Amino acid sequence: MNEMAEDLLAGSSMNAEDLRAGSSSTTAGLTHLDSAGRARMVDVGEKPVTHRVAVASGAVHMKPSTLELITGGKIAKGDVLATARIAGIMAAKKTGELIPLCHPLGIDSVSVELEPSEPGTLAITATVSVTGKTGVEMEALTAVSVAALTVYDMCKAADKDMVIGDVRLEAKSGGRSGDYRRQPS
Repeated sequence: MNEMAEDLLAGSSMNAEDLRAGSSSTTAGLTHLDSAGRARMVDVGEKPVTHRVAVASGAVHMKPSTLELITGGKIAKGDVLATARIAGIMAAKKTGELIPLCHPLGIDSVSVELEPSEPGTLAITATVSVTGKTGVEMEALTAVSVAALTVYDMCKAADKDMVIGDVRLEAKSGGRSGDYRRQPS
C-alpha cells in the first residue's frame, strides 16, 4: 500500500495492517433500482456525513521497451507519468458527470501513483477521500481507468499492443456498508 493511502486511512477504523490482511463486508440489494426495477439515483439526504476513503488499482501491460521509454522520459508526447497522474486526478473530480447516477462530490483529496511493478507493467493506484454522505469508490476507479487510458494514448505510437487491465477496488472505509478490503488472491 502507498504512503498516501496509509495516511488517509489513519483516521478511519480501517488500518494499513487490515488492508494488507484483507477483509470484506457485504450489503444486500441493488440500491440504484426502484421497486419496479427502474434505474434511480439513490437519495443520500438522510445519510450521515462521514469520512470515506477508497483505494483502487489497475495496470497497463506493455512491451518492456515501452516501459523503458516511459521511465526514461523518451516518449514524444512528453512526460507520461505526470500527464497520466493529472488526468487521473481530473477524472476523479468529474466522475459525477461521467457515470450515470453517481453523485457529484466535493472531494477532499486524490492521489494517483504510477510505478513500474514488473517488466512491462505499469501499476496504477488511486486513493480518494471525502467527508460526505456517499463513498468515493467510483472516483478511485475512474481515476485509475483514465490514468491508464492516458498512458495508452501517449504511448500508442510506440506500442499498440498495450493492454489495460486489473482495474479493481482494493479497499474502502466509512459509510453504512462499513470497511472493505480485497482478499489476497
